[in-house]
Amino acid sequence: MPSKPNILLIMADQLRADALGCYGNDVSRTPNIDALAAGGVCFENSFTPNPICVPARASITTGNYSHRAIGVKDNGGLIRDDQPRIGVHFASCGYETYACGKLHYAPYAPPGTPRLLHGIAHCDLAESGRILAKFDPKGELRGLEDYHDYLADVGWAGFSRAHGIGNNDVRPCPSPVPSEHHVDHWVADRTIERMRSHVRNVPGKPFFIWCSFPKPHAPYDPPAEYVNMYDVRDIPPPVGDESMLADRNPYLQWTRITHALDSLSPQARLVIKGYYYALITHQDAQIGRVLDVLNQTQQSDNTIVVYVSDHGDLMGDFGMYFKCSFLEGSIRVPIIIKGPGIPAAGRRKQLVGLQDVLPTLAELTGCPLADEVDGVSLVPASRDDSAEVREIFYAQCLDDPNQSAMVCDGRFKYIYSQAGPTEQLYDLQADPHELVNLASRSDAEQLLEPWRRRLIDEARRLGDVAILDGEDLVSSKLDRASYAALGVTGMGWRWY
Repeated sequence: MPSKPNILLIMADQLRADALGCYGNDVSRTPNIDALAAGGVCFENSFTPNPICVPARASITTGNYSHRAIGVKDNGGLIRDDQPRIGVHFASCGYETYACGKLHYAPYAPPGTPRLLHGIAHCDLAESGRILAKFDPKGELRGLEDYHDYLADVGWAGFSRAHGIGNNDVRPCPSPVPSEHHVDHWVADRTIERMRSHVRNVPGKPFFIWCSFPKPHAPYDPPAEYVNMYDVRDIPPPVGDESMLADRNPYLQWTRITHALDSLSPQARLVIKGYYYALITHQDAQIGRVLDVLNQTQQSDNTIVVYVSDHGDLMGDFGMYFKCSFLEGSIRVPIIIKGPGIPAAGRRKQLVGLQDVLPTLAELTGCPLADEVDGVSLVPASRDDSAEVREIFYAQCLDDPNQSAMVCDGRFKYIYSQAGPTEQLYDLQADPHELVNLASRSDAEQLLEPWRRRLIDEARRLGDVAILDGEDLVSSKLDRASYAALGVTGMGWRWY
């Protein structure tokens, strides 16, 4: 048994917190994740610092906000050399480091060059065809994405996207690939094999395994047998409607047009939500398989298990899907921690985020970080529901001229969008579904001014200076009417 605890970081892609039973959903079936939460601490007010894939993952990796970690707030950017990196850090502390699944570390390495892994020693990669789209769109090469190669080896070459649905396309369809070869099943298989091999070959060395599932990110294509678990007529409809977007972040209206979301009927939205839940239930089963092997290899008592998602999915709320929004479905993510020194059945109300994962793991393992980061350790909060973490949570998204930022104190949420500019203010206690934008009230100014100052103060404290214009917030022109001329784009249609 290693002297330091193992780390198993389990991650979903585009999973909103309230899609889990342990976060209050009584329709979605997630028994294994719920059991994990019951055995550890579930943080109920948990956010992503940036609701986009690459910057959110950069924050997990470095403990810092994306403007500091990668220099941008959009879906790209190389992690800077001066940043701590989770793989490098734990390797330097004597851990063997593994990653199975999706990392989404940008930029992707061309064929024949080393992968960009930021200190991860062993990797089984499934990037949902992103590397293939860039360098090998017809899938003729091996060695770019390991899951693509695996499908060829088991006789299912090219079928992962044979339903024709794009990577950012909400139209649902069962996967053409059998469930035992589905990507989330494969990620669990590789995680299990890495774990078993490690325990067998280097039992005295702790492991860091990042088990990173590509789902439930679109395409919403679960195995057929999981689709049949849900009667879509029983699924609660999304909240709000598209008419409520008129006084909100204009990026939502832009995306609604470019992704042809106005073509979806109310019934179609229920079907999409049912497929989303089916993906989550399938992933939950794979997590159960991984945790079973953790028990079988007698590693459970000496392993820190963390479950998170990079961001959520609006999943039909206000007629919208995907992320890039500070509305609840997009910004709220699960953060669950179980392991040595973590009490069971804990429910915590503190404001926490993905930037807190690295400093938390550093404290739990006795491997302190060399430099201060934006995130804070959640160890005190995990053990004491009154421990202070932060009074306000700050989040950021996109770059000029479409920047937006958020501050939330747990009750009130203020959102500023550069375009317009556009402001939103919600009382989450009185209006948990954010149906009423208080910023549109005739007397809103007296409510908004103190929240603007709080956002400005937090942006300045954290160094997010791009959102600032001197003592005020930056703004840019907005013409919502021009969106009508936009075409359908960004659906991510490709062969693989």
